[in-house]
Amino acid sequence: MPIVIKELVITAVVDGNADQQATSAATSSPEAQQQIIQACVEQVLAILEEKKER
Repeated sequence: MPIVIKELVITAVVDGNADQQATSAATSSPEAQQQIIQACVEQVLAILEEKKER
């Protein structure tokens, strides 16, 4: 049985400090960036393997 959504309300709170946090995260060390890349690659490979099994 399909579900029909007639209205979707999205609210967000914008925080000025979040911009500063994003900037500092973008300038992290190369080792931290490499760890993030490795984690992303592992997740993508897991998803591809899961889709392959279907």
